[in-house]
Amino acid sequence: MKIRNSIRTIKVGLFISFLLIVTFPSARSYGQDEEQTVMVEKYIQSLQKIFDLQKKIERIHPFLKKLYPVAIVKGDLFYVFDLDPSKKRYVLAKLAKPAMIVPDGIRAAFPLDFYEDKMACVVTGDVFDDLSGYVMIFHEFVHCAQTDRCEHKLKSGLSVAQQAQAANDNMWELNHPFPYEDSDFSEIYAIFLEAASDGILDKVIRCRSFLKETLNKPDYEYMVWEEWKEGFARLIENRIRKKLELEENHGGSDLPYSRVTFYEGGARYISVLLNEDKDLENDIEELFFRMLR
Repeated sequence: MKIRNSIRTIKVGLFISFLLIVTFPSARSYGQDEEQTVMVEKYIQSLQKIFDLQKKIERIHPFLKKLYPVAIVKGDLFYVFDLDPSKKRYVLAKLAKPAMIVPDGIRAAFPLDFYEDKMACVVTGDVFDDLSGYVMIFHEFVHCAQTDRCEHKLKSGLSVAQQAQAANDNMWELNHPFPYEDSDFSEIYAIFLEAASDGILDKVIRCRSFLKETLNKPDYEYMVWEEWKEGFARLIENRIRKKLELEENHGGSDLPYSRVTFYEGGARYISVLLNEDKDLENDIEELFFRMLR
């Protein structure tokens, strides 16, 4: 149930991120009252655990060596915490009030237009309730790292993104009309998921060739984009879960398929590719092109 909830909140988070980036004006800054000062101290204590956890997992992937700002949403306020000069402690960097409502359970990563457009992990306070919540913070940090590395460059070269931009559709990553229920797609993707799980490379290659022939170009690009972006974060997330002896997250693998299916399909496909070429582990730009071809 916790894993299903995490999937739901990721989807909610992406929706909210689009709203923040596209719809709403910059936030206003606010001073702290006594209650907010108490919340700040509480959050700082909870955030400190990120450093303890990082020490246990940072060898899993180089992306985990870098921490990013964390924005904790409570009511209509964003408590934005960033690293102090020592990089060993989070401190309150900004208390802001964007003109928006964020639902409980948000787990997202996006640039804060009211904080120098810095990439941040955006959550609600319940993320600190258990260890799985901290894992999701690192999942979002992976998305921050993808943005830092090459996300905008890769996205700009996709026809599906170009078409969406021309149509002023800033929510295409969330609601692209992909033919999930098409029998040709669902049948071959089911075979692909099984083959990738079993690590059968030649069968995976055949499935990918069929998918490229069957889907139109925008749909194929969309599938690969989601597999790369969310699949890579899912892969790292599950490595962390395994290290911490937590249940792995394989949401999206069962019918009916949806956008979340590409989280799992991407993670499995990337695992197969890494078995063949370990250099792709750190060269995520080349990894994308390898998945796209």
